[in-house]
Amino acid sequence: MKIYKFSKEHGKKVEKYQSHLATYVKMARTNEAATIGYMYIEGEGTIGHHQAPISQLFIVVEGEGWVTGENQKRISIKRGEAVLWEKGEWHTSGSETGMTAIVIQSEELQPEAFMERKSTLR
Repeated sequence: MKIYKFSKEHGKKVEKYQSHLATYVKMARTNEAATIGYMYIEGEGTIGHHQAPISQLFIVVEGEGWVTGENQKRISIKRGEAVLWEKGEWHTSGSETGMTAIVIQSEELQPEAFMERKSTLR
């Protein structure tokens, strides 16, 4: 058995995209060019507007915040909800009070095979 830590102190500050008060901890990588990580966005923190280099599934596990898509319209998101951004899609995320999320990035994400959709965000 191996036990690992993924607390915020083990992550790296997100400095790209004019981000502010955000930390990312990579958790795993597969041979199929996929990564799984844990994102900490502190109160008043943001991940700046950028294009997804690969499809990204953002799974909120604590707190609440907001996400945007191409149109930059903020949509509320909270624990127990997830958002999928397709490769090439412009997006932003942030929180007024703090939010943590598991982030899965892969060329072949199909969350609809496992989760019920909340609503159409586009």
